[in-house]
Amino acid sequence: MKQLPDTIRLAYIIAVILLITFVVFIVFIVVLYNKRQLFFIQQQQLKEAEHQNQLLQKELEKQKILEQERERISHDMHDDLGAGISALKLQAEFLMQKASDDDLQNDIDELLKTSEEMNISMREMLWNLNSGNDTLGSFVDYSIVYTGNFLKKTKIIMQSEGANIIAETPISTEMRRNLFLCLKEAVNNAYKHSHADILKLSFSQEGNSFSMKISDNGTGIQKKQPEGNGLRNMKRRMSELSGQCTILSGNPGTTLIFKIIL
Repeated sequence: MKQLPDTIRLAYIIAVILLITFVVFIVFIVVLYNKRQLFFIQQQQLKEAEHQNQLLQKELEKQKILEQERERISHDMHDDLGAGISALKLQAEFLMQKASDDDLQNDIDELLKTSEEMNISMREMLWNLNSGNDTLGSFVDYSIVYTGNFLKKTKIIMQSEGANIIAETPISTEMRRNLFLCLKEAVNNAYKHSHADILKLSFSQEGNSFSMKISDNGTGIQKKQPEGNGLRNMKRRMSELSGQCTILSGNPGTTLIFKIIL
């Protein structure tokens, strides 16, 4: 077999070297392009993260301003409205001691009841406004205190229990308010309609899931009885929180279960 001339062999070698150089150049260009694309994507992600961080900072500043405004309103109500109601109550008690007419005494007694109801309503509003109460422990404690005060002049005995409640768990003002309004409605219904002598509050927490159960040993809800505004309002409030409202009725007793994801 004849060997190729040196010039042709040299041309082949040069061609192979050029081909290899071209391939290496193409690979280098592709790697460089990919690195630049990766760098560009990282820069875009960094800018997006910075933008999101700025939005978050602005939102936190808004929340802080709102909380400060809530605190200011709370203090103003306590100092001004609270003092006015207390003065009204003291004046009515003074007039009660001086009044001799039965009708006047009855009117003054109604005035005292109204001032007491206003005082209770004001304390509820102050509790709702205070951002320091936006924890699960605060909600559970206040619910037990409220229910005990509500039932202390009735024949109904209150019992309460809590399971795995982490007191520091944050809960939004909206959730806290709606849950409390459901509690008020349920306790009021039990007092008015259940003919029970025991009402039990049960609170439980599993991770970010929270349940509140209100049960009594009364007559239960009649099957043919139409659903009242109170029950509809409770279901609506829980629906607005993406939660659940379950009503279990038997004889004896009615149980209301409210469940939300914190």
